Amino acid sequence: QVQLVESGGGLVQAGGSLRLSCAASGRNSGRTFSSYAICWFRQAPGKEREFVAHINGRGSRTYFEDSVKGRFTISRDNAKNTVHLQMNSLKPEDTAVYYCAAKAIDTMVTVPTWYDYWGQGTLVTVSS
Repeated sequence: QVQLVESGGGLVQAGGSLRLSCAASGRNSGRTFSSYAICWFRQAPGKEREFVAHINGRGSRTYFEDSVKGRFTISRDNAKNTVHLQMNSLKPEDTAVYYCAAKAIDTMVTVPTWYDYWGQGTLVTVSS
């Protein structure tokens, strides 16, 4: 089993920045952290969970939802089993619970049901 723990959420004013982290632990059949594609999703109250950003196992390819392109970046440190989501120029519409998710197949997929492992989420609130 793989456990994911998000951190870094909080309250920030519009235009501000936050850096979310997703720390992984545990093993699945001896796979290393670099075997896993990692995705960030978010879910606002009353809305469905939506894709935010994806990074492949080696960290060489990233993909973003259109509304966060140019504002968010995603990176990973496989030596530390950690993925970061740097969020700049935050807007009130970015307010949501942010989740990281992992899949031991290194393919870019934006559908939540694809992912096997999830963290508990971290709340991001952007005030206007």
